[in-house]
Amino acid sequence: MAAREDLDLTTTSVSLDTVSGLSEDTISWEAGSQSETVQPTETSNIETGTKVILSVVKTLPGSPGVYRMMDSDGNPLYVGKAKNLKKRVVSYTRVDQLPYRIKRMVSETRSMEIVQTNTEAEALLLESNLIKRLAPRYNVLLRDDKSFPYILITADHEAPQITKHRGAQKREGRYYGPFADARSVNQTITALEKAFLLRSCSDGVYTNRTRPCLMYQIKRCSAPCVGRVSLSNYASHVREAESYLSGSSSDFQKKMAEKMETAAEEQDYEQAAVYRDRIRALTAIQSKQEINIAELDDADVFALFEKAGQSCIQVFFFRAGRNYGNRSYFPKHDKTIEPETVLTSFIAQFYANKPVPKLVMVSHKLPEAPVLAEALGTKAGKRVQVAHPSRGAKRKLVENATVNAREALARRMAESASQRRLLEGLSDMLFLETTPERVEVYDNSHTQGSEAYGGMIVAGPEGFMKKAYRKFKIRGDKSQKVDVKTDGSPGTKPAEFQAGDDYAMMREVLTRRLSRSLREDPDRQTDQWPDLLVLDGGQGQLTVGLEVLEDLGLTDIPIVAIAKGQDRNAGRERIFLPDRPSFLVDPKDPVLYFIQRLRDEAHRYAIETHRKGRTNARLKSALDGVPGIGAKRKKALLFRFGSADAVARAGIEDLAAVDGISRVVAQSIYDHFNTE
Repeated sequence: MAAREDLDLTTTSVSLDTVSGLSEDTISWEAGSQSETVQPTETSNIETGTKVILSVVKTLPGSPGVYRMMDSDGNPLYVGKAKNLKKRVVSYTRVDQLPYRIKRMVSETRSMEIVQTNTEAEALLLESNLIKRLAPRYNVLLRDDKSFPYILITADHEAPQITKHRGAQKREGRYYGPFADARSVNQTITALEKAFLLRSCSDGVYTNRTRPCLMYQIKRCSAPCVGRVSLSNYASHVREAESYLSGSSSDFQKKMAEKMETAAEEQDYEQAAVYRDRIRALTAIQSKQEINIAELDDADVFALFEKAGQSCIQVFFFRAGRNYGNRSYFPKHDKTIEPETVLTSFIAQFYANKPVPKLVMVSHKLPEAPVLAEALGTKAGKRVQVAHPSRGAKRKLVENATVNAREALARRMAESASQRRLLEGLSDMLFLETTPERVEVYDNSHTQGSEAYGGMIVAGPEGFMKKAYRKFKIRGDKSQKVDVKTDGSPGTKPAEFQAGDDYAMMREVLTRRLSRSLREDPDRQTDQWPDLLVLDGGQGQLTVGLEVLEDLGLTDIPIVAIAKGQDRNAGRERIFLPDRPSFLVDPKDPVLYFIQRLRDEAHRYAIETHRKGRTNARLKSALDGVPGIGAKRKKALLFRFGSADAVARAGIEDLAAVDGISRVVAQSIYDHFNTE
């Protein structure tokens, strides 16, 4: 086996510092020194897969690491970790002892890659990172992995701002969270504004204020921008808020109560009312936190409930002893995988891009809890405990989370059953041969032809598949050709386009979406192909769609157009099908409501995309024409002034005070907006 001379094959490992940032090339290179790749020419069967694995086993060390199984096209089938690579991988060759799911995986295996690590904990971290990035179909997959919102109190301004924050925590300040959803954050920020009178406006708005804004009038800000409160007093408000968010709520409320009584005794009733309102605001936060445990500090609770091969994992967040909400997850996994394995894999993936608390409580006793705790502790840089409470208040908390998981799964299964019945009804109504698993709905939005966008939404048995949504900026290129047919011949029809031509827009969107899929998957083996195309419109849109399908050689894909009735009367939708007369649907038919939901969601998505594009275009026309203003300076100006209009009104001295803007550039900006 070839290797670089400066690489010690016996100690090849992946550093924890590089695990989360490893690229595919880096991982393949590291694995190359410890792996054997076999490319058999025989057909896919379990004997061939076993031979592939046996050939790899010969070179494996008896140390921790991560292995990847791949199919004949190099696509990942499974990512696993092992304390002893040799013992773990060789177990896949004992075919008689394998469950059906694993036998199927082995039969598809055509190559393997191995990464050796120093410890089993490192292997677990790398495994979770690769699963999240590669999404192998035989692994437990975490879906709906959006970032959680935090509360940020900034520290890069003389009057710190309180705001909601998502994403990388790069801005200087203190972050509190995570919260389960944006609604919880917004409610908490509103209460904190009332209690501590902190500003939530941007730095640009703050700089340009000349009088107090509405937030001051409704007693949710102390107006440091115009000197209604001194910066030293405002700083004390900030410290109080930080102390409260860190867990000192009872002490603060006690002090507020004492100040309220003192003010009342001194007959300063206006100030007493201020203290009263601040106490009420904090009480409102606590009243919404239904579950609290006095001795609990920073902890997350994971409870899994499984039924009929489907699982729901309920996650509760506690910070500084307060309940920050909960969220339901429905991981994708094979029905034969044990709940403990699902929960372990889920938790490892969950914390791949999130901060880890000191305590993680779980509903099941995990065999790999020590390894998981070590891996999470290494990532967090502190000791982390993975606990399965057996009694007391913590056990009741886990049981409550399990009840929530059970109810969420029941709702999910009921919704899925209902959705399935609606899809079956749609299939019958449209005379389809099978029930569609993936329905794609298309709509366009523009303003008299300008800033035209197309939107594609996707629905399936589990509802709207929002990660599959796509938006298309209409190019209107008359030279655009259909890229490819299924027989490999080029397309011939140009995408004729004029401003406001809805038919040409629909042609362009469908052509781009389907021709790209043909390039990427000419054999149509993936599940990303539509089982039904739904177009918002009438006979004209249907005709365009049929022409695109014929041009691409995809005439087997069902297509339908749905038009609103006269005066766009919802409930009088007319259905247009190929080679059949159009028809109306019974207004009381549940399938009609389902069709309306699909169409309205596509309409909403297209309009939302168009509005964002229109807003970006306005910003572009206002600032991008200024000489010497690139992306970095544009961002600095918008951050300082809040809007392009505010930049246009700014004076030379104000412009020159922005980071990265010299006096010469400031003069250029001023002249651009103020020279006739």
